[in-house]
Amino acid sequence: MRSSEFWKDYELIDASDGERLERWGDVILIRPDPQVIWNTERKNPLWRSAHARYHRSNTGGGKWQIYKKIPQSWSVKYRDLTLNVKPMGFKHTGVFPEQAVNWDYAADLIKGSDRPLNVLNLFGYTGCATISCLKAGAAVCHVDASKGMVGWAKENAASSGVSDKPVRWIVDDCGKFVAREIRRGRRYDAIIMDPPSYGRGPSGEIWKFEDQIYSFVELCAGVLSDDPAFVILNSYTTGLSASATEYLLSLLVQKRFGGKVTSDEIGLHCTETGLYLPCGATAIWQK
Repeated sequence: MRSSEFWKDYELIDASDGERLERWGDVILIRPDPQVIWNTERKNPLWRSAHARYHRSNTGGGKWQIYKKIPQSWSVKYRDLTLNVKPMGFKHTGVFPEQAVNWDYAADLIKGSDRPLNVLNLFGYTGCATISCLKAGAAVCHVDASKGMVGWAKENAASSGVSDKPVRWIVDDCGKFVAREIRRGRRYDAIIMDPPSYGRGPSGEIWKFEDQIYSFVELCAGVLSDDPAFVILNSYTTGLSASATEYLLSLLVQKRFGGKVTSDEIGLHCTETGLYLPCGATAIWQK
């Protein structure tokens, strides 16, 4: 399992009975996590003194229960990134900390390239991967269907000091955008894809990972340049192994461009137990 050891402002303190105990800067949050299928004794006193806890509703969604006053938003740092955190209506905070290993991997490939790279970040969310690529020296096209998320990504770019870097911010359905880029003849040297398991586009388009990811990656292969550098595909879909996404990139990217494909689970180190919480799987193709 791949996990970043560079976090200082984020910590997975403990995990038990479907919940995570986390530190975001100085704020302690308890959030649900379906991967936490064990029920261990909650010895850490922070379980009883957290700032807020997210409760799921039986009818869908949920809400935060606030125990101690917390700001509407605050910043956390990851290496040279400054990211704005906000507790959202569906348990999220705007940062997926396990993805830091992929931000670093992309940045290292960009820095190690013998030429400037043009990166397409699809399902770009709040821009953490985009900012990491910009800092590494790439030009980035950031695409997300949510206007609010793209606005948040711009905030993070400003906080991290990369607003002046070569970046395009696009609010659009990712599939429709890629299809138009292909028709326009625009190509990219690298693609990062972090799609949700399930979601809806701006016009009500339904996205279900296991039903649509093959055709989506097949489409994206058509927007790669003649000499691409890497493709990163992440999956949060429960029950779908890392090897399945590796197989996908092998068929649709490696077969055409050569290179190699690797895959693994990504996760977070739990300080209370020393174990690692699985948080998804990533497949990476690189030339």
